[in-house]
Amino acid sequence: MGSHERALELALRHLSRRDRTEAELRRHLAAKDVGEPEADAAILEVSRMGYLDDGRYARTFAEDRRNLDAWGAQRIERRLIELGVDREHIAAALAEHGGADELEAALELLRRRFRRGALSGERERERALGVLARKGYELELAYDALRAFERADGG
Repeated sequence: MGSHERALELALRHLSRRDRTEAELRRHLAAKDVGEPEADAAILEVSRMGYLDDGRYARTFAEDRRNLDAWGAQRIERRLIELGVDREHIAAALAEHGGADELEAALELLRRRFRRGALSGERERERALGVLARKGYELELAYDALRAFERADGG
């Protein structure tokens, strides 16, 4: 088997387990002692085949983290950057689910974590803001969600 065929086989096998970013695939091939020219060729080929698409990866990742883990845009962005996704793909993925969706997701998180009337004091409000911040919601949006939660709660 030639070096190109080996690189392609390694790439396809790695991508068969789950979706990956180009950076993840590149690191995997380097760890398997695949040279850079062979890795470039394999990455180009699996991209053309539709098995490697950082834009699709970013959209799916953002949607899953929002829906399954209640992550905010900042946390999603940080993680995608760590995974080596280009900022243009990240911005497009976050734009698909921004604004009202982000506020509703933050509100839903507050509804799940805090019972009615639980945010009556300053300490409880700070705790709620901390929860939203750790999940990656921008501070301004976190305040908006907190105010909306309190309004719905009769506060």
